[in-house]
Amino acid sequence: MKKQNYVIGVDFGTDSARAIVIDASNGDELASAVHNYNRWNDGKFSSPKDNIFRQHPLDYIEALENTIKTALKKSGKSVSANISGIAVDTTGSTPVAVDSSGSPLSLHKEFEREPDAMFILWKDHSSINEAQEINQLAHSGKFEDYTKFSGGIYSSEWFWAKILHTIRRNKKVAKTAYSWLEHCDWIPALLCGIKKIEQIKRSRCAAGHKAMWHQDFGGLPSYDFLKALDPRLAEFRDKLYSETYPSDQSAGFLSREWAERLGIKSEKTAVAVGAFDAHMGAVGGEIKPGILVKIIGTSTCDMLVSPLYGKEKLIRGICGQVDGSIIPGMLGLEAGQSAFGDFYAWFRNLLLWPISESKNHKIAKFASTLKHEILGELNIAASKIKIEEDIPVFTDWINGRRTPFADQSLKASAIGFDMGTNAPMIFRSIVEATAFGAKKINECFTSQGVQIKEIIALGGIAKKSPFVMQTLSDVLEMPVKVVRSEQACALGAAMFAAVVGGIYQKVEDAQDAMGSGFEKNYKPNKKLFPVYRERYKKYLQLANATEKDLKI
Repeated sequence: MKKQNYVIGVDFGTDSARAIVIDASNGDELASAVHNYNRWNDGKFSSPKDNIFRQHPLDYIEALENTIKTALKKSGKSVSANISGIAVDTTGSTPVAVDSSGSPLSLHKEFEREPDAMFILWKDHSSINEAQEINQLAHSGKFEDYTKFSGGIYSSEWFWAKILHTIRRNKKVAKTAYSWLEHCDWIPALLCGIKKIEQIKRSRCAAGHKAMWHQDFGGLPSYDFLKALDPRLAEFRDKLYSETYPSDQSAGFLSREWAERLGIKSEKTAVAVGAFDAHMGAVGGEIKPGILVKIIGTSTCDMLVSPLYGKEKLIRGICGQVDGSIIPGMLGLEAGQSAFGDFYAWFRNLLLWPISESKNHKIAKFASTLKHEILGELNIAASKIKIEEDIPVFTDWINGRRTPFADQSLKASAIGFDMGTNAPMIFRSIVEATAFGAKKINECFTSQGVQIKEIIALGGIAKKSPFVMQTLSDVLEMPVKVVRSEQACALGAAMFAAVVGGIYQKVEDAQDAMGSGFEKNYKPNKKLFPVYRERYKKYLQLANATEKDLKI
């Protein structure tokens, strides 16, 4: 063990970012800090009714600086002189148009209020039509099927669809942009002071899952394929990348400028190649072959790893399978739901609308207080409802369907209301819907020969909602263990930081030394299996009718 045995992990979420300072010798958390994105939380630059969700890079810069500085101040003076490594995870796919230095266009004065020049958030579904075009071309037989390692379907949540949509709708951004960067590639480059985009090491995780990069393709989709979609898209290809890197590789070293800004006094602090939050969260959750790690927050990501046995077996319907995207040297598999906690938040906001929109200041202020309490009350009330009661059935597609078989044009549906239906019943039905969606994902894997021996959960909902987690365990008919760490994604990032910082040789060693363990194990109630199986059949019937006969 080196003298420098402290590392920093930073997790960029949808609403906020958090940083943790970790003693890499044992995984002890010295301090943490959270920073809410000011512009995002003020509702700037987004239009939910149009499926447009954009984030300004200044939100990310401010969060990066404030969280690390605050966490280091809490850690003690000696720590800042002994930071071996830093690693970051971000949401994804979250691309942005950049200049030749790799700087987002929205940091230029002429684009500072232009949403199309900002990061296009993972939940932005404005490019549904473009995603459909990509799928049609990929499946036409004219080209290699570039979707085959992404479950066979390309999503509007991903890199190429978002770029294609943007360059078609905004000629100025299309003309000015030199290239495009994922959020998880930009932050490490920023920290390292890299000023030439060609020198930025691109994340294997981001490229493989969302940009259709694969060794079998020789890298990114071909020039001719992209040209068939739009000539301008093809022009960007040569300004992107051919090589990609897992996160146990260094993106460079912390620049003097950023060391001073952050208060880090170490002579040499390594910065890891970035990755998506769910993938580093899976590492923080101590993922191993046969273990499904569920990162449960606004949406979910379901992560699996498998040893590489030569030729890959293609898993249809999932988000992607990428060598080294989670643990280097293993195949990473990803699935997930586009809305989980977001579905609960939607119902909360629906209930609060009459008072939150009130012109009476006192009433509107009261709504902000209720906002933090209402879901807790709904959880308690819903948990007391006997599932034998006749309650509605929902589908979980309030923000489209991520997996199995991505279709972001789908909308949620519900049946079974009567005059006796109340808010707790509806909430219970929504919770069941999210659990049924999770069950469908499990079946997608297991029906194709992928074993799921154990389930581990992490994230805000996993920590805060026993009712949701127990329902999930009962529906899946499997125990669900909850990770002890409050910041499992940031902890996973810290594990990668420990590898690039030279403290451990590989990620598995960092996991063994730094893992937080588990705080709770939800065990399924076998008595409830029959009734949940029947309700799951109704969910499948409703889902099939919604997708085939009632699609809006």
